[in-house]
Amino acid sequence: MISAAEEKEILVRAYVPEHLVGLMTLVSGGEPFLIDGYLCVRTGDHLILVGYPLDREFQADGLAEIVKRIIEKFKPARISLVAPELPQSMAKARRERESDRYYTLDLDRWTMPPAMKRQIAKAREQVRVERARELSKHHHKLSNEFVARVDPAPRVRELLFSMPRYVRRSPDALVLNAWDDNDRLSAFYVVDLAAANFSTYVIGCHSKENYVRGASDVLFLEMVNLSKEFGKAFIHLGLGVNDGVRRFKIKWGGVPDRVYEMCEWTIRKPSILDAIRRRSLGQ
Repeated sequence: MISAAEEKEILVRAYVPEHLVGLMTLVSGGEPFLIDGYLCVRTGDHLILVGYPLDREFQADGLAEIVKRIIEKFKPARISLVAPELPQSMAKARRERESDRYYTLDLDRWTMPPAMKRQIAKAREQVRVERARELSKHHHKLSNEFVARVDPAPRVRELLFSMPRYVRRSPDALVLNAWDDNDRLSAFYVVDLAAANFSTYVIGCHSKENYVRGASDVLFLEMVNLSKEFGKAFIHLGLGVNDGVRRFKIKWGGVPDRVYEMCEWTIRKPSILDAIRRRSLGQ
C-alpha cells in the first residue's frame, strides 16, 4: 500500500498521467504500491507497472530488474507495462504492444490560435458551459452514442465507462459539459487536477445527434482556463491515438512530448478465483 504522505510526494513528482494514484486505482479497482521509485497497481492477478521512475532518469536495464522483483514479489498472471522504452530482455514475452507519444500544452507560452477566436465566439452563442462533479444519464447516453459511432479500442471503451465511478469518488476530477439551447448534452470532458504541476485531460467525447459545431473547442478553452486557475504549468493531453486526434491537439498548440510504449504479457494462467474476480470487475 501507499501512505497518504507517499501519494502526496508522488503527485509532486508526477510527470505522466499514469502517476496519478487516484486515477489509476479508481479506474482499475486496484491497490497501489511504490517499488524503488516505480508506481505499480495490483488488481487480483493483474499488475500494472508505470515504468516512468519518479526519482531518477529512466534506464531500461533498471526497469528490467524492477520487473523481475515485481514478478517474484506479487507472482502475477498478467502484467501491463507503460514506459519510455521496453527492455529488450522482455521482447519474447510481449503479447500486445502499442507505441505513441504523449501530447502536452505549455500554459506559460500558450496563446489562443487566432483562427480559433471566431469559431469559439460563435460556438459560445449556442452552448452553455458547466463544471460538474458527476456524470448523469445524459453522459451515459452520449458515451453509448460515441462508442457505437467510433468503435474505439477496448481500453478506451473501458476507460470511458469507468468515468462515473471515478468522478464520483475522486476529489480531483471535474466534468466540463457543453449543453445546447435545448439543454441537450453536446460534449463533455473529464479533467484531473491531482498532479502538482499539470492537469490531465482524461477523456471526452462529443455528440453527432446533439451536434454543435465548436462545442469541443469551447470545452478545450474551458480546460485551459481551469488549469490556469489551479496554477498548473501545463496540460497533459494524452496520446496521439490517430491522425484526427493528433490534428485536434496540435491545432490547440499541443506538442508531442515523452515517448509512450505499452506492452502486456501473460506469465501464467490465472487461478479459478482470479478468473472469477476479473469477470466480476468486468476486466
